[in-house]
Amino acid sequence: MARLNINGKLLDVDVEEDTPLLWVIRDHVGLTGTKYGCGVGQCGACTLHVDGVATRSCALPVSAVTVDQKIVTIEGLGADKQHPVQQVWAELDVAQCGYCQVGMIMAVSSLLAQNAKPSEDDIRSEISNICRCGTYPGVLAGVQLAAQRMAANKG
Repeated sequence: MARLNINGKLLDVDVEEDTPLLWVIRDHVGLTGTKYGCGVGQCGACTLHVDGVATRSCALPVSAVTVDQKIVTIEGLGADKQHPVQQVWAELDVAQCGYCQVGMIMAVSSLLAQNAKPSEDDIRSEISNICRCGTYPGVLAGVQLAAQRMAANKG
């Protein structure tokens, strides 16, 4: 049995301790926004936040997460209103097929929470998610616009 804090709710799940967090969230909690891509933590489709840090959930056993850690999925990121990254993604039409974009949005929102003014080099080194459609120019533009808007809203 694992007790997890997912999107601000404490949940008990009856799973083996080596079950990847991705499958706990999708199959046992029913939040299917987080996607399965490669299963080895390389592609980033499964990215979510653990204490604000972008984390690849397909390779993270549920036993590695404690009840004190806050897990946020795409469903929790924009629970009250769309996160600025989600708004920009829709406005710029960043996604093509969209499969990787949930993980991309989670990685970008984590980056911007830690670095409000990332350089292009910062973005390219920190956002390592794979997009088979090649939407990287749109992602770069989206990160830059979201950073500008988030900075403007703070000031």
